[in-house]
Amino acid sequence: MKKITLMVIEDNRLLREGIAAMIKEQYDMKVVAALGTSENILHKINTLKPNVALLDLGLRNQNSLQLVKAVKKNFSGTKIIVMDLVPVHEEILEFVQAGVSGFILKDATVSDFLKTIRSVAKGNKILPPHLTDSLFSQIIEHAINGTKKFSLIKSVRMTKREKQVIELIADGLTNKEIAQNLHLSTYTVKSHVHNILEK
Repeated sequence: MKKITLMVIEDNRLLREGIAAMIKEQYDMKVVAALGTSENILHKINTLKPNVALLDLGLRNQNSLQLVKAVKKNFSGTKIIVMDLVPVHEEILEFVQAGVSGFILKDATVSDFLKTIRSVAKGNKILPPHLTDSLFSQIIEHAINGTKKFSLIKSVRMTKREKQVIELIADGLTNKEIAQNLHLSTYTVKSHVHNILEK
């Protein structure tokens, strides 16, 4: 059986080594590298070509979002799972648009953690559990799969502009692209996104 190869990118050494040790106990997984942020991550991915990269969303010395974009641009075969305590909606949206395949909350059970890795390795997209029944998850689902069935939109009161923003988010546009499209500032778009996600 071919093992799922994983790279752990986490600047907390204790956490990094703990995650790597847990994965090594799995019959179907193999850790090819466990890195802090000082190493050349893109070079390591190019050399080791892991199936899945586990990435800490809050890296101290590196912008996680930029790293995701660079990995997806150069190594599209590597799927990325972002780990965080409780990522905010806006961050999740940006990471999904950048190409992240899954999210693991740091308080997830070991079972959920491993299930997410296996599911993402098979090509599935995994959202944090607390978002799966929300309007936000429907927006994300469209951004991923191209479906425009927002059953919850009808039950949520939104302005015309907010509906336009949702459509563009669902089409996969970034905040900057939405701003250009609607002739707004990026700050205004972020404000609309925040308001939508609070509904």
